[in-house]
Amino acid sequence: QVQLAESGGGLVQAGGSLRLSCAASRRPSGTNVMGWFRQAPGKERGFVARIRWGSGSTSYASSVKDRFTISRDDAKNTMYLQLNNLKPEDTASYYCALTSTLHPGMRENEYNYWGQGTQVTVSS
Repeated sequence: QVQLAESGGGLVQAGGSLRLSCAASRRPSGTNVMGWFRQAPGKERGFVARIRWGSGSTSYASSVKDRFTISRDDAKNTMYLQLNNLKPEDTASYYCALTSTLHPGMRENEYNYWGQGTQVTVSS
């Protein structure tokens, strides 16, 4: 079992930046993959980015590539999502998740553990 807790959301103007954090209650194993998903009002939750805890290898949705950066701090059991050049369409609740699946895709049902979410609102 692992508990995940997001923080760092808020209200920001278009073009601004935020850094989201996801603290895990225990150290993820090297093969675990952690990810960020987001859900806008009236839309399904969708994949944003993921990182393999041990190697640090990353993957991004095309809509956020070159603007968002996922990273992790092994000493703090914490994953981050740096959001730069934010756009109004980035407005959503952002969730972190963890999976023990070795090669997860971008589907939320591949992830076993979820945080409660943090709200990001981007004004135009």
